[in-house]
Amino acid sequence: MQRRRILPSTFFSRGTLAVARALIGVHLVHDDGRQRRAGRIVETEAYLGPRDLAAHSARGRTARTEVMFGPPGHAYVYFIYGFWNCLNVVTGRAGVPHAVLLRALEPLDGLRERTWGPGLLCRALGIDRQLNGADLRGGVLWLEPPPPGAPRARIARATRVGVDYAGDWARRPWRFYDRDSPYVSTASSRARPREAAAAAGAVKSV
Repeated sequence: MQRRRILPSTFFSRGTLAVARALIGVHLVHDDGRQRRAGRIVETEAYLGPRDLAAHSARGRTARTEVMFGPPGHAYVYFIYGFWNCLNVVTGRAGVPHAVLLRALEPLDGLRERTWGPGLLCRALGIDRQLNGADLRGGVLWLEPPPPGAPRARIARATRVGVDYAGDWARRPWRFYDRDSPYVSTASSRARPREAAAAAGAVKSV
């Protein structure tokens, strides 16, 4: 059996903006025992609560946000609009509710659905609230460094998506993305590979 290459715990305990940027190009893997699915992360957003009014933790420590206050390197999975799950990586130090939202993946293994948007990403990988609090260095859901020799991504920054309600915080350039990837959620649909567009169907990106 091939030995897994997982990110060290120190990767997650750094500053949240540094982690959000460093996650571009990292591989996200979900193995539920029946199927192994994997993709290359191409878009992230940093959330630095509780001061950041765009962060869930700005509303305080609740049952929903408890995982964000825990140790770094764990999954914070939340449910929105009665339909979509979204995956975040808890970062920084325990007690400080910081996290990085994973917004888009480039398919690598076992992915046949759209992956450009946080809700679509989770649906394609079979990630739901059962994985909330999962150790991202465990055996079910984990993060792998890019393989040796992989080209370094050209990373761009922009404001976060859908957080206009957060006032000045909405203008922070805390979204990071691979500027060359057609799988970024805000990329033109014309730029995406034909097979990806064909798999999209009529489901709107979330």
